[in-house]
Amino acid sequence: MFTKIFTSLLLLISLATIWLWNEYNQALTVPVVIEQTKMIEIEKGDSFKRISNKLIDQNIAINPLWFKVIAYKDKVSNKLKAGEYELKAGLTMPEILAIFVAGKSRQYSITFPEGWSFKQILEQIQKNPHLVKTLGAMDYQSIMAKLDSEYKHPEGLFFPDTYFFDKKTTDFAILKTAYDKMKLILEKEWQNKQKDLPLENAYQALILASIVEKETGAAFERPQIAGVFTRRLRKGMLLQTDPTVIYGMGDRYKGNIRYRDLRQPTAYNTYVIKGLPPTPIAMPGQLAIHAALHPAKGKTLYFVALGKGRGTHKFSATLREHNNAVNKYQRRR
Repeated sequence: MFTKIFTSLLLLISLATIWLWNEYNQALTVPVVIEQTKMIEIEKGDSFKRISNKLIDQNIAINPLWFKVIAYKDKVSNKLKAGEYELKAGLTMPEILAIFVAGKSRQYSITFPEGWSFKQILEQIQKNPHLVKTLGAMDYQSIMAKLDSEYKHPEGLFFPDTYFFDKKTTDFAILKTAYDKMKLILEKEWQNKQKDLPLENAYQALILASIVEKETGAAFERPQIAGVFTRRLRKGMLLQTDPTVIYGMGDRYKGNIRYRDLRQPTAYNTYVIKGLPPTPIAMPGQLAIHAALHPAKGKTLYFVALGKGRGTHKFSATLREHNNAVNKYQRRR
């Protein structure tokens, strides 16, 4: 009698073990995200049970027991990172845990194009619905102080790029990333600059690069443009570049520069002031910075746009050549 009971008990244990093993293997391999992508947000401080309940609330077919067993077996139950996660159809419980552990949260993006002003950056940040807004009505000087910057004016100090970020990232965090990237790139480019440039420091190089950025959208022209301005600086000539005049006009600029605008003294009117303006006038990209620090050699001192829509310029070494080019390409004489 005892033998029969013992044999039956062993059989039950064996069957239970086989059943549990099959259940465990199914938990490892069977997809729990069915049909469509699901979104789940893990907040800082969420317990493992809370995370499991959030998955169930999103109709993700996890088994809470096996989900916990797998997490403990892999020693990851306390390593799930906060973030917003996009769980695609076909994922299994171990794959979901791996995503949470890796912190592969959903990424949003914001783009600052080359040549934009700081005002445009702030407008773009304000329009982005995924950034947490903390700057409020903070003025430029206060923003720069918060960045621990040595500069009070923000123009040109933020690198133009596409930045990816997690949900609940602040507007200031994006600015800090762009500021740090510009600082790093500018320092690297300054260390590898050409010798004997008429620039006293990296900030002056940034100012020149911003002018180069605004003068041409054609990458191959940037060293030539930089060459013209470098030679003008060496000779003590006025830079006479329209983008600086436009920047100095601010909101008064309505799309056209008149003769009196060229004569109106501002800190940025390079038809009036000698040398570089006091700050950059836009965000230059790395190619413009490199061009400012590696200007093309030559004798050209002037350039004129070849006409609307063409985006390139005619370069001249003498004022006579330049005036002829202006008549040909601008006045159509």
